[in-house]
Amino acid sequence: MMEVKKDTILVASVKRRKKQTNKEGKTIMSSSDALAKSFSVSHSGIFGVDEKSMLEILVKWQPEQLSTFRNETSRIFLKDERFPFEKCEEFLLKFLKREFKRFKDAVVQWTMHPWERDARMARKALKRGRQAYGLLIELACTRSSDELLGARRAYQSLYSESIEEDVASRVDGIERQAIKLDTQKLEKAISIGDKKQLIKDEEIVRILTTRSKIHLIAVIKCYQETFNKNIIEDLDEESSLKDTIYCLCVPSQYFSKILDSAMKANANKNEKEALTRVIVTRANVDMKDIAEEYDRQYKTPLTQKIEDVALGNYKDFLVTLVQRALPKGSD
Repeated sequence: MMEVKKDTILVASVKRRKKQTNKEGKTIMSSSDALAKSFSVSHSGIFGVDEKSMLEILVKWQPEQLSTFRNETSRIFLKDERFPFEKCEEFLLKFLKREFKRFKDAVVQWTMHPWERDARMARKALKRGRQAYGLLIELACTRSSDELLGARRAYQSLYSESIEEDVASRVDGIERQAIKLDTQKLEKAISIGDKKQLIKDEEIVRILTTRSKIHLIAVIKCYQETFNKNIIEDLDEESSLKDTIYCLCVPSQYFSKILDSAMKANANKNEKEALTRVIVTRANVDMKDIAEEYDRQYKTPLTQKIEDVALGNYKDFLVTLVQRALPKGSD
């Protein structure tokens, strides 16, 4: 009888241990999933890392739990073919480095003097080439004359070069002609002509670079009244001119479109960088208008969209910058 009781106790003890092991295993797996999500590697289209969750998990883990994480998270670690260890893939190291940097870059850009910030962004765009020329148009069209003058001074100080000469030596076409010494007066209007040849039309370039913004807005209004269509309809094939018009005349629409493109799951590197750039540079300028326009166009509050696609300190920082520009009680 005593022997049977001992056996029963032993079986029960083993069952309890198995149960405990399974429970611990589930806990580790759950934490592994949470950690992978904190790194943002388990979700496409996510910005930044969730530092708080990451720390809460990692500081509690023992070496065996870290080993379990490496073994069970194949999307981050692969087993080495020759030796008994799990290695992090190179492209993921670059990915994680970039995501960890997002919060730092946002804080640094926010802290910088606006002149230096714009000068550094212009330099970066020039180095990247045509794929980043849209940023040069954005800077030229959405900064005041004083801001552009300051950016030129900062560029000269930082790189010992004239931004006008740098642009002239690197940029071709409408971008080169539109972003020169007089870019603070960059303006816009389009006359009737072959839509496919607008980018080569010297008259178009002359109008864009010599008229006041007030005059150009009047011209665009007149264009619509005269031809019964929005001027944008004639610019479908000319993205540079189209962006220029948006920047000059309806910047809130332009920035809303840029933000939406940045937060799409398939956004490329240049597009993604716009999320930090736009919110940091426009927070003290016209963020209220941009947020309201974003809500109107995409039927989602901008702060909510950021909450959906960003993590951790980066998310909190961007959301705070947007919220501070909005009326109390709105989101």
